[in-house]
Amino acid sequence: MKLRALGRSGLSVPPLCFGCNVFGWTVDEAASFRLLDTVLEHGLSFLDTADVYSRWVPGHSGGESEVIIGKWMKARGNRNRVILATKVGMDMGNGNVGLKADYIARAVEDSLRRLQTDTIDLYQSHKDDETTPQEETLAAYDRLIKAGKIRAIGASNFSAERLKSALEISAKTGLPRYDSMQPEYSLSERSSYEGALQRVCEDNDVGVITFFSLAAGFLTGKYRSESDFAKSPRGPRSIPKYLNPRGLRILAGLDEVAAETRAEPAAVALAWLMAKPSITAPIASATKPEHVATLVAATRLALTKSQVERLDAASA
Repeated sequence: MKLRALGRSGLSVPPLCFGCNVFGWTVDEAASFRLLDTVLEHGLSFLDTADVYSRWVPGHSGGESEVIIGKWMKARGNRNRVILATKVGMDMGNGNVGLKADYIARAVEDSLRRLQTDTIDLYQSHKDDETTPQEETLAAYDRLIKAGKIRAIGASNFSAERLKSALEISAKTGLPRYDSMQPEYSLSERSSYEGALQRVCEDNDVGVITFFSLAAGFLTGKYRSESDFAKSPRGPRSIPKYLNPRGLRILAGLDEVAAETRAEPAAVALAWLMAKPSITAPIASATKPEHVATLVAATRLALTKSQVERLDAASA
C-alpha cells in the first residue's frame, strides 16, 4: 500500500486511517482483536483513538478503546508495525478536561499506560481550549516530544483562525507545530472544512485526517428511509439529519459511480475523499472483519475526474 506523508511530521501513513472509537462500545474485546488483525493484515496500520472513547456508554469512564488496543499490541508484539494516534482534551470527568500543561502531562501518562507503549506517534488536541494560552499547550507538547513520549502533534475540531494562530506561534517560538488537522468532512458535510480551514491546511502543509468520513454510516447506503434507522445503535440519533433531498441526491450519485466502478457506495465515498489533494487519510471504522474489505477496496479505487466532479455536484 502506497504511503502518504502526514504534513511535515515525518510520519508516513496509509491513505486510510482505521477509527477505533467502536472498541469497547459496539465491538467487544475479542471482536476488536479480530478487526485489528484484519486491518493490519491488509496494510491499514494507522489507528486513531482517543482517551475519551467510550466514556458516553453507561458504566464507562473513558479509555476503553485505548485499553483494547494496548492489550492487542501486547498480545501480538506488533507495536513497531502500528502508527498510533490518540487524543487529549475532551471531558473525562472530575475536572479532567482541556489543554492545560499540567493536565496534558497527566493525561499522556494515562494513555501510555492504557496503550502499553512508551511512545504515541501522533498526539492530538481533541478540541480547542480557548481558556488556555496556546503557547502553554504547545510547550507541554514540546516537553513530551523531548522526553520521547510522543513523536508529533495534531489538532482536531479547531477553527481556521485558531489553527492559523497556533501555527504562527510555533513558527515564532520554535515550539512544535500541529502537523495534522482532524476536521469533520465527507460528501454529506463539506462546509466545516472546505474554505478557510482547507486554505490554512494547504498553505501550511498540514496533513488532514477526516472524521465522520462516512457520515455516521449514511454514506454506506444502508439508510434509505426512516425504517432503516434501527439498523445500528447510532442510527436513530445520527442519521435523520442526512436523510433529506440533498442526502438522497448524494446517495443517487454514489449509486451511479458505484455501478460504474463495481464498488460499494462506502468505498466510493471514501475514494472521493482520498482524491482530494489536501486530504491525507480519511478515518473510517468497521464493526466486522468482512466490512474491512470495503475499506481496503476504497484505497485501491481511483475515481476519474468526471466521477469526482459528479459527486461534487451531487453533494453541493
